[in-house]
Amino acid sequence: MALTRRLTARGGFFEDADFDYETRIMLGATACGTGDVGPVLATIDRIADGDAHSWFVAWSDLAADFAARGDAALAAGHADTARWALVAASQYYGKAVVFIDGMADQSAFLPTFRTHRACWDRAVDASDGHHVRVSIPYEGRELPGYLLRPDASGAARPTLVVTNGSDGTLPSLLSYGAGEALARGYNAFLFDGPGQQSMLFEHQMRFRPDWEAVLTPVIDTLVGRADVDGEALVGYGISQGGYWLTRALAFEHRLRAAVADPGVVDVGASWTAALPAPLLKLLDAGRREEFDAALRAHADPARARTLAFRSKPYVSDNLFDLLNEVRAYQVRDVVGRITTPLLVLDPADEQFFPGQPRELFDLLPGEKQIMEFTDDSGTNWHCQPTGRRLTHTAMLDYLADHLPAAA
Repeated sequence: MALTRRLTARGGFFEDADFDYETRIMLGATACGTGDVGPVLATIDRIADGDAHSWFVAWSDLAADFAARGDAALAAGHADTARWALVAASQYYGKAVVFIDGMADQSAFLPTFRTHRACWDRAVDASDGHHVRVSIPYEGRELPGYLLRPDASGAARPTLVVTNGSDGTLPSLLSYGAGEALARGYNAFLFDGPGQQSMLFEHQMRFRPDWEAVLTPVIDTLVGRADVDGEALVGYGISQGGYWLTRALAFEHRLRAAVADPGVVDVGASWTAALPAPLLKLLDAGRREEFDAALRAHADPARARTLAFRSKPYVSDNLFDLLNEVRAYQVRDVVGRITTPLLVLDPADEQFFPGQPRELFDLLPGEKQIMEFTDDSGTNWHCQPTGRRLTHTAMLDYLADHLPAAA
């Protein structure tokens, strides 16, 4: 029997565009070795379209099943199976909470996050020494980092330094390039920066726009290690990490090359794009009281919950201040200082930073390349969720072309 609808179009899995997009992320992750296709499809069949609670329950149940598989494999001495299952469990727990802002009771968030991170840590600790925890000294405290290595030999290797996005998990980075880098003989370094994951949820540390203050301590730590080739460091920024990495490259020049996925010029533009013109005019004029009054007159409880969740990593706690804060997250003032060769990824239907990859490419002063991903190839949408293997091969080939010959 022929299919009657096109599953590669938005709404193919869910009519709710956000549910549909997140499902594509999980299917793309299976192509990179996280979990399996059948369990993902069976899980989305148990979710009511647009219902945040059913989303949470379905993914939590799948995560618990994989966690049990992983622990059983550990007890039986099957370390490879244990690592695979525990990484999947961690990823699924992380996915369970992406819509928790839509639930009336959000008290499950922190316990679920801690279970997610515990599964990840068990997977790292079961790696036979391949992967090690590496803390990053940062302004009188430490950021948690993980150096993933292809083996436990301690050989100095080229290292992919990954800057995460605004709400991505650490295990998700395995399907955002880190896993393929390991397969090619690289190390991959993953970490939580200010406002990301454990630094936000456990330590209430907020985002900052000047990511060079984060990336430089990371690189300082890595170049001091015997298992890292300090002359063969490359960088990758995923989602909002495309902004942070680009910003940092204006000041930190020790990466041989980097990839922005996607290119991001101005984070604030995605926040203000949906503002009605009268509200935007009040914001630009600094008229806080009138802005707040107009906002109250058009209150939307669902939007308010989403805003409260999305604003947690930022310092400001009301929309007027938040919109002014995020306007500092732009690279136009510093992009002229970038000397690192940069590959800018530009997917069709980019929903968060539309038009910005091309804008960034045009602004870059030095060696640069832009790569488009298309609807025809099924690699559209933000960060190409169902085109990750195509993305990884392209980006790692580009990075390899800029490594020193000895690496």
